[in-house]
Amino acid sequence: MYDLGLAQRSAIVNGAGGAMSSKPSVESRRSTRVPLKVVLREWVTHSLVCEGETIIVNLHGALISTPVALSKGMRIQIQVFLTDKRAQAEVVYVDPKQPLHCGIALAKPENIWGLSLPPDDWHESDLEVASE
Repeated sequence: MYDLGLAQRSAIVNGAGGAMSSKPSVESRRSTRVPLKVVLREWVTHSLVCEGETIIVNLHGALISTPVALSKGMRIQIQVFLTDKRAQAEVVYVDPKQPLHCGIALAKPENIWGLSLPPDDWHESDLEVASE
């Protein structure tokens, strides 16, 4: 569904403009965004099951595209087909112009996406130490 080219991925990860820069992005993030095409399944109170796809993923959640509208505050379980990993999440954003695009926050920051070479700030052990 979404096939981003290298320039688009660089623009998303490194900020608008698409050019890779050694300067940190002006936008403050808890962890680096990584675009990844992954098929997802959401369970909403066990009454809704649908397939979706990530647009952007990071350690804390994702921007996803779904065939049915989800609502802000909805608690879901997400399963990544590629890794067969599951996590609890909450819909924290619904795009008003594209209501089938939703931002989700994972209940616990973790790499459920199957990225074998995640960015430096994706080390889950660092998060545990920082939260103590």
